[in-house]
Amino acid sequence: ACSTFSQKSCEECLKNVSCLWCYTNNTCIDYPVRSILPSSSLCSLSNARWGVCWINFEALIIALAVVAGLILVCITVCCCYCCYCRRRSRSRLDEEEEQLARKREERRLQSLQRKHERKLKHDEIRKKYGLLQDSDNPYSRFENE
Repeated sequence: ACSTFSQKSCEECLKNVSCLWCYTNNTCIDYPVRSILPSSSLCSLSNARWGVCWINFEALIIALAVVAGLILVCITVCCCYCCYCRRRSRSRLDEEEEQLARKREERRLQSLQRKHERKLKHDEIRKKYGLLQDSDNPYSRFENE
């Protein structure tokens, strides 16, 4: 029973987690479990201590609310930032992929152009030495002169 610690010290009262210390009349009372906050008829929030003696219940509630709010804001900012970065990285990857496809196509076209130029050069050499067959009749007999 918390009432046995009344008129003693706050530290002795708060060793039991289910107790609440009230500085107005130096009493140790059972924490009202049914309600989250103790009613003002029991003890005012500025004079109530729970858990530790050096911070009043009112400041404890405000501090916990601020910490919870900061955590929620941080989680929200992190989620938004991650979603934005993921979308941005996808678009960047798509741009890089398109750029690579363009470069691949340019290299393929350059390769075809060089192949065509080599064929023309070889055909000129064949024509110069009489090795080029007529394209009209590919089965004509090869004659040496």
